[in-house]
Amino acid sequence: MRQRGFTLLEVLVATLIMGIAVSGLMSALSTSMRSAARLTDYDRAALLGRQKMDELLLAAKLPKGSVIEGAWGPEVAGDLQVGWRARITPFEMLPKAPPGSFFLERIELEIWWATRDRRRTFTLEGFRRAVTTPEDVAAAGPQP
Repeated sequence: MRQRGFTLLEVLVATLIMGIAVSGLMSALSTSMRSAARLTDYDRAALLGRQKMDELLLAAKLPKGSVIEGAWGPEVAGDLQVGWRARITPFEMLPKAPPGSFFLERIELEIWWATRDRRRTFTLEGFRRAVTTPEDVAAAGPQP
């Protein structure tokens, strides 16, 4: 009479194959968890960046040509360090434009965030219509 079952060698080979499969699965899971955490940080920074760009587009009295910057506190950003740097410059202005005429301003906004040992950034750019002031005309200087 012959017994049915697995030999010790077959059990060891099956265990080895299962071990390799589980190891690969755990490695893939670990990689996807790191990617999900990185994307969560990027999404949070992108959301805060869009909010800041909306604020800058609506703000009427902002210094032109100089850099303004700030950071979000932990009550908004959580455990992530997130900050911003913006610069507002004239984009298209008619030569010898009198005060009160319209022109286009460009807002360059850089968002940065730091995780562990790396600092990451991305840049947003927006445009808005502005009205020429006497200071803008004086800053442009004499035009040929």
